[in-house]
Amino acid sequence: MDYGKALRISRAVAGLEQKQLAASSGLDPSHISLIEKGTRKPSVRAIAKLCRAIRIPEPLFNMLAAESADLQGIEEEEFQRIGTYLARFLIRSESQTKPRRRKKQP
Repeated sequence: MDYGKALRISRAVAGLEQKQLAASSGLDPSHISLIEKGTRKPSVRAIAKLCRAIRIPEPLFNMLAAESADLQGIEEEEFQRIGTYLARFLIRSESQTKPRRRKKQP
């Protein structure tokens, strides 16, 4: 599992910087940096904190961390469910990052 990859992807989609994620997750910014670099493997507790802060379901985060060998034996139904999580996450993130247009004052 490549949790660094999962964290980089999900943080980018959520539009968060490492310091912002650290503040909202309660983790140290250096810990987040080490996870993203792959030099530190996150604990189950750290994954839960990160997922809550990013607002990504843990199964989707784990799917993003998965490497090809990790995916052997996954049922089609599980892929469907993960795809649904991914679509919801991306749609929610997109709607939160779009700047709202102001109406022109007459």
